[in-house]
Amino acid sequence: MKKIFFVFLLIILVFIGYKIAFNSCNFSFSETKNIDASQIEAVKKLVRSNQKYNNRIAFFIDMKIPSGKNRFFVYDLKLNKIIDKGLVAHGSGSETKIKGKLKFSNVPNSLSTSLGKYSIGNYYYGKFGKAYKLYGLDDTNSNAFNRDIVFHYYFDVPYKEQDNYICNSYGCPMVSKKYFERIARIIDQSKLPIVMNIYY
Repeated sequence: MKKIFFVFLLIILVFIGYKIAFNSCNFSFSETKNIDASQIEAVKKLVRSNQKYNNRIAFFIDMKIPSGKNRFFVYDLKLNKIIDKGLVAHGSGSETKIKGKLKFSNVPNSLSTSLGKYSIGNYYYGKFGKAYKLYGLDDTNSNAFNRDIVFHYYFDVPYKEQDNYICNSYGCPMVSKKYFERIARIIDQSKLPIVMNIYY
């Protein structure tokens, strides 16, 4: 009887150990979503050379990550770490016939996401509620302001990660209302414009 009890106890301990190890692996995997080091360095170089930009906080959007997964990152340039992350939609014009592969454009009416660094400007209230004007800082996104590419929220964008792809925008980086409110507080509290870098 004692042998059966000890065998049963051993099975339970092995099962608990497996669950702990499995959860640890999952946690480690989720934390390995890092920002491309060259993209961080490009933003650091920009804010070092131009003191009109916030040199502490920057936003990074990695378009290689599927839209159902967190790919909008709030990054502390001084501490070199991600301090927040969330879902963000890309433009419908960036879709291709190959699932998971995107294309990008700076052309007006393309409905595409444009890659490059942006300066986040003042907010206004439009058809999507509160939104922030975006100014393209690179040749790849120089038409952003004229294309009405802005940072805004949309109710159909989910807040939590999911396996499916999320809805598309008309070219704007578009997030959920809940996540937008969190990011808006960071933008509004900043005395200098924050740089947003969209890359692929």
